[in-house]
Amino acid sequence: MQLHIVARGKIGRSPENEIVQRYLKRVSWDTRITELPDKGGKVPAMETPGRLILLDETGRDMPSMEFAQILGRWRDDGVREARFMLGAADGFDDAERSEADLLISFGRLTWPHMLARAMLAEQLWRAASILANHPYHREG
Repeated sequence: MQLHIVARGKIGRSPENEIVQRYLKRVSWDTRITELPDKGGKVPAMETPGRLILLDETGRDMPSMEFAQILGRWRDDGVREARFMLGAADGFDDAERSEADLLISFGRLTWPHMLARAMLAEQLWRAASILANHPYHREG
């Protein structure tokens, strides 16, 4: 299953990009990043079957183990792409939220957009590690 991050805004050569790249290199699954301008731009077609995940302030704040289990279930069910969308500064509207398979949040705090991308990359690595029974992850 491909893990595809589609994000509004350009991360450029920044410390956050170094973090994103460091974690995505460790993920054993196929990964992809698509950057779009803050407004407009063409969202690439999704592989089917696919799942749409929005990073959204109204989303679920879940433990890493649960996140990994969701990805593992999708992988085992033959999902070809898990697409993670990071919106522009104003986030997503109700219509976009209603189309998502999952809304997730990194808590109630406000995070800088580029740091949220780095946090997502780390959680994707962590989920893949959990599913591979890597001893690093500690729950609780």
